Amino acid sequence: MRSHKDLDVWKEAMRLVKGVYRLSTLLPREEVYGLAAQMRRAAVSVPSNIAEGAARESLKEFIQFLYVSLGSLAELETQLILAKEIFGCNTSSLEETIDRLRKMLIGLIKSLRKRGEGGGDLVR
Repeated sequence: MRSHKDLDVWKEAMRLVKGVYRLSTLLPREEVYGLAAQMRRAAVSVPSNIAEGAARESLKEFIQFLYVSLGSLAELETQLILAKEIFGCNTSSLEETIDRLRKMLIGLIKSLRKRGEGGGDLVR
């Protein structure tokens, strides 16, 4: 792997962030410092943790950061459900992206674990 920017999961996470930012502009103005800000922070956390983990020296650390990304996805999913239920936002495409990203992250974690079992470490 050359860089986190080469990872499809990071690219997909970046697309998610852009979609969340677009959606958050549709929320009521009084939510700028509430739900909208929380959604943006959770969304930004996903690709940020993928990038930070990929920059680490060990597979174990990378995997740990991928788990943090999974946690941020769950947090964002909860916030999107709230946006849908409280404000009537259409969140279906973002929820689909979250499902896809979750599968990608879990697949990457499994792949890295398998590589780790062979005694390998990150290859730059």
